Amino acid sequence: MNPGMHALHPYPFEKLAQLTAGIECPDKDRISLTIGEPKHQPPAHVLEALVNALNEVSRYPTIGGLPELRGHIATWLQKRFDTRDIDPATQVLPVNGTREGLFAIAQTFVTPKKPGAVVIPNPFYQIYEGAALLAGVQPTLIPCPPELDYLANYRELSEDEWAQCDLLFVCTPGNPSGAVIPEKELHFLIEKAVEHNVVLVSDECYSELYYDEAAPPMGLLQAATTMGNTDFKQCLVFHSLSKRSNLPGLRSGFVAGDAELVQEFRRYRTYHGCAMPLHHQRASIAAWSDEQHVVENRRLYRAKFDSVTQRLSPVLPVSIPPAGFYLWPKTPMSDTAFARELLAQTNVAVLPGSFLGREVNGENPGADHVRMALVATHQETLEAAERIATWLSRG
Repeated sequence: MNPGMHALHPYPFEKLAQLTAGIECPDKDRISLTIGEPKHQPPAHVLEALVNALNEVSRYPTIGGLPELRGHIATWLQKRFDTRDIDPATQVLPVNGTREGLFAIAQTFVTPKKPGAVVIPNPFYQIYEGAALLAGVQPTLIPCPPELDYLANYRELSEDEWAQCDLLFVCTPGNPSGAVIPEKELHFLIEKAVEHNVVLVSDECYSELYYDEAAPPMGLLQAATTMGNTDFKQCLVFHSLSKRSNLPGLRSGFVAGDAELVQEFRRYRTYHGCAMPLHHQRASIAAWSDEQHVVENRRLYRAKFDSVTQRLSPVLPVSIPPAGFYLWPKTPMSDTAFARELLAQTNVAVLPGSFLGREVNGENPGADHVRMALVATHQETLEAAERIATWLSRG
């Protein structure tokens, strides 16, 4: 057995199930704010494209995907991030959702059992850690504290740590905080990655859910372009249709960037065997070709953030993040006690922040926070906010 299997931690939702086992609140329907699974309606034209392409199940898909899909992705990247020409043949590769891609990228580029080979933020999307552990590496964790607006300070890495690193994960906008890494910091990361031959992996699956319509978050390829790195040397970005287009079940995303790295990843995936089904590719073309449904999606989230924060702000320190669909408030008691009591008293489920982080030097930067996913309907999320506010007011 892969020895990394013994190092894996229980997934946050497993820990949540154990934490809340036996808790019942029968007089109210359960409202879950735990899982970041979009509940908005998927775009009808994308579903139509999916159905119309069902006959494609009779063909094997290729690892590289349809040229038309890669072409539409390249066009979208250029328009959205103001990059120069992106070669769809060499700099874009479809993946079956960012979860699969982010895990597999570590298996491609990380030297097994090499100390310090993977660096991740803390708290983090759990796939980063699992990918490192199953590559035989204990990841180096960089805290994302509130005093830094929940951004990881990668400048604290020493030259020796940069020299040891094979792959560094960033998440912008961040999960769980929604924090966006500034251009200056992206430039710093790119400079260090090029200097030390580090694969810089940016998870940008929340990039299209920004609050201010006039201020879309900067992406890694955009930052590379503004500093003259137009070949995107050492840079890879991952994007997904799960959040952008409310299509989590389609399992459709892509990786793009440095052509040499994309080529090596493509070679790995030839053996890995995860080619995107052709009918999913046809639906993905329809999704990446349209922005109207994405603008409407942002409007729906914006309305929920406005309503929910207005109701919660008198009793809980909530603020609207730059992007994403999570609230990340500090709790008036331990995050685990808050989650248990909230569920018992109101039947609203939230995720303790400590489950998303790890303790380093006696401190877990996710502790005493909870993650609230505003993914349900406006009515349900506002009802959840009302219950939370009423409960906290009584205390």
